[in-house]
Amino acid sequence: MGAILGVMLGIGLLLVWDSTSPRPRRSRSTRRHLTERTAEMLGQAGYPAMRPHQLWMLCLLTGVVGVAAVVVMSGSAVIACAFGLFAAYAPVAMVRARRRQRTVELRDVWPDVVDNLASAVRAGMSLPDAVAQVGQRGPLSLRAPFRRFADDYRATGRFSECLDDLKRALADPVADRVVESLRVAREVGGSDLGRVLRTLSQFLREDARTRAELETRQGWTVNAARLALAAPWVVVALLSLRPETVAAYDTTGGALVLAVGGGLSFAAYRVMLRIARLPTEERVLR
Repeated sequence: MGAILGVMLGIGLLLVWDSTSPRPRRSRSTRRHLTERTAEMLGQAGYPAMRPHQLWMLCLLTGVVGVAAVVVMSGSAVIACAFGLFAAYAPVAMVRARRRQRTVELRDVWPDVVDNLASAVRAGMSLPDAVAQVGQRGPLSLRAPFRRFADDYRATGRFSECLDDLKRALADPVADRVVESLRVAREVGGSDLGRVLRTLSQFLREDARTRAELETRQGWTVNAARLALAAPWVVVALLSLRPETVAAYDTTGGALVLAVGGGLSFAAYRVMLRIARLPTEERVLR
């Protein structure tokens, strides 16, 4: 009895000390960094109105629904937890897939946007009007953010702040360069903006052509690797409909097999993505 009281007293003192000690800033910075990265990913995927916590709640909801569905079909809680993790990751995977698709779409249309801006500047239009006209004559996938820029500028008349809002909405490294070029031209002036934009347009076209060729060549390899990764789990899902398989996986050994298999699958998938990833341009002008 005395030993138990001593342990409880020690735990209580430890909790009191932990509550009064300052929290490490690293955890807060890590959480903030994760939130910023998630918000940037949502913006690049074309969901700027969605907040990171909404995505995380959606992941939790899909995971719970996945666990419940597998429990109903197989009756195994161990198998249900394994597939519940896959279901919880599904919203993030869909957002990342949408981001890749939108990146390819923007990569193909940015040269046209830069050409429109260069033509408007060469024709003598003011910079705010040149940017606003992209919302009317530019590519369809980029008209909405440029229209919001035009509305904000007409309402406030603050060119720099409207450019910041446009850059956050686009969340694209090419947009960062274009926006900062327009900002410098607006603040300090200069007659080389048209030439800079035409040079940028030519560079973007060459980069898009090269990346399209590389992605076409590596696409079949990446898809084959994803199929090889998904095949064992499809087999597990089919076998989970048999009572003897469910009984085998409900044991400690079966749970360990699923845990090790899931860890190896995740590690192999990340390594595959790391090897197959093409160099991407970072957003240095946020």
